[in-house]
Amino acid sequence: MASHRRPKQPSRTRVTVLTTAAAAAVALTSQAANAAPGEKPSKDEVKSKVDKLYHDSELATDKYNGAKEKQDKLEKEISDLQDQVARGQGDLNELRDGLGLMASSQYRSGGIDPSVQLFLSSDPDDYLDKASAMDQLSSQQVETLKKVQEKQRTLAQQRKEAAEKLKDLADTRKTLGEKKKEIQGKLADAQKLLNTLTAQEKADLAAEEQRASRSAGDRVDLGNEKPASGRGAAALAAAETQLGKPYVSGGSGPNSYDCSGLTQWAYAQAGVSITRTTYTQENDGTKIGRGELAPGDLVFFNNLGHVGLYAGNNTIIHAPKPGTVVRFESMNTIGTFQFGVRV
Repeated sequence: MASHRRPKQPSRTRVTVLTTAAAAAVALTSQAANAAPGEKPSKDEVKSKVDKLYHDSELATDKYNGAKEKQDKLEKEISDLQDQVARGQGDLNELRDGLGLMASSQYRSGGIDPSVQLFLSSDPDDYLDKASAMDQLSSQQVETLKKVQEKQRTLAQQRKEAAEKLKDLADTRKTLGEKKKEIQGKLADAQKLLNTLTAQEKADLAAEEQRASRSAGDRVDLGNEKPASGRGAAALAAAETQLGKPYVSGGSGPNSYDCSGLTQWAYAQAGVSITRTTYTQENDGTKIGRGELAPGDLVFFNNLGHVGLYAGNNTIIHAPKPGTVVRFESMNTIGTFQFGVRV
């Protein structure tokens, strides 16, 4: 007689293994496209790729900031030019009205003087040559005509300049849109990679970030620091008031910052105007080596991809990257040091 035994239930261990395998399978479906088929990238691989994406997004952010700064400048210049053109046109209209009154007066007196008639019906440049040769202009008429000519030339030049700037503005706005899209794409790719990590791996990365962060009390006085300049000390003190503010691409304070936004804001509080991007801030002072750094100096890393303020004792204060906040950090954890700049 056949035995009717109850099927053996899977052990708890086996259930756990199956559940873990299922979770891994789900994670594999969302991993980066450049990972090997069927192979989940390790935590370190994900971190490396994410850091690279953040670096690339920061470079794109710098280009975005530069284009935004150019856009603001162009908009102001165009507005000023348009105001000048409007005022110039008003002045030209007054000059022409004066000539019209002269013609009306002469007409009421018995007819328009041939010189005024010629003036009103001809191109001013052409008229000046002809009328001067005919000796038909009074000194007052010559002066009025010269003012009209000068005003017309100025208006033509201003209108041409405004048209060129408007074209430049359209190109700049296009660049802004492209860079914004590039930044968003890289940040989205970074988030997709982070989503492939387990909760424990994410916790480990967070712990690494925490270790990278340095509070003011953690900094050890090495005793060999150069003294900060007045403006450098003031900029550093201002930056320290922003500890904990979030990193946001394009942020320039006071609620959020990117790396060059923080340094620009800090120096503004010290009464010093510096430019907006890392690749222009490198020219805002004198370049110095690592051994010459003093608190408040600008410090540049990773092929001008990042900037912060030297805080002394091999530490900087900076806005690191998306998902972090303004913090102190050891220079050893940031990347390749390039040079410092004393503003």
